[in-house]
Amino acid sequence: MSESNTTDFTSPSTFILLGIPGLEVVHVWISIPSCIMFAIAVLGNITILFIVKREPSLHGPMYYFLCMLAATDLVLSTSIQPKMLSIFWFNSREIDFSACLTQMFFLHSFSVMESGTFVAMALDRYVAICHPLRHSTILTKPVVAKIGLAILLRGCILILPFPLLARQWPYCRTNILPHSYCEHIAVVKLACADTRLSSYYGLFVALYVIGLDVFFITLSYTQILRAIFSLPTQDARLKTFGTCGSHLCAISTFYIPSLFSFLTHRFVHNVPLHFHILIANVYLLVPPVLNPVIYGLRTKQTRDRLFQFFTH
Repeated sequence: MSESNTTDFTSPSTFILLGIPGLEVVHVWISIPSCIMFAIAVLGNITILFIVKREPSLHGPMYYFLCMLAATDLVLSTSIQPKMLSIFWFNSREIDFSACLTQMFFLHSFSVMESGTFVAMALDRYVAICHPLRHSTILTKPVVAKIGLAILLRGCILILPFPLLARQWPYCRTNILPHSYCEHIAVVKLACADTRLSSYYGLFVALYVIGLDVFFITLSYTQILRAIFSLPTQDARLKTFGTCGSHLCAISTFYIPSLFSFLTHRFVHNVPLHFHILIANVYLLVPPVLNPVIYGLRTKQTRDRLFQFFTH
């Protein structure tokens, strides 16, 4: 290990990412499912964007929100997976300090955007199921564009203080980062200053985003379930309930691991580090794989257009 890892410094030029500490001997084996998930996520989300762009009949609110989700998943996957695979395959652990802060901004801001997109999609399903006759008049293209802009601005504005605060802290302990990517609180813990401002602000953002978004999603799907049980036929109830159930599963794979990772990193200290990092990777790597399947390929219109494209 280089001498700069332990000597005093106030502005490190690089950080050393350890990948998954404690599981270094199986990094190559972990890289296999990681690489497969990365390939599926990229291919699946690009396919969704391509199909919606090519097919005018899919130019509606539901598919616009689906495209927002696909674009968000692409950025999330590409912001962490290439570097993570280079650690697993080539032992390329160094990351420039500015690149680390850039990665921090993109992965956290687009995580917030993904959460906001889930809320927008829940709103779209609520209007489509509970007020079907007013769907086209409520969620017009200008309204959808404004919702998308609000999701984008919220993610950028809330997360911009993360790298700005992290850059101003002195780092005089070590530049070894026991993580597979530049997670905010993991970087802040390396600073040798009073970083309570970063910690409290990170706590506020997490509670605000998860609490507010989960509340609106729960509210929307509660109204949707009430509408489902009032449908006249059992087949219609089962079909709609199955669709909503798969949506809730996709949402759960994002919120439950992220909430677990957030709480254990701050309040629980007896969780093994490698287990914590694996869970932190799950909520960034698994949703981009599941979302194109659950929201895209399970939708009949998207599946039919994909089949027509390949047969043509």
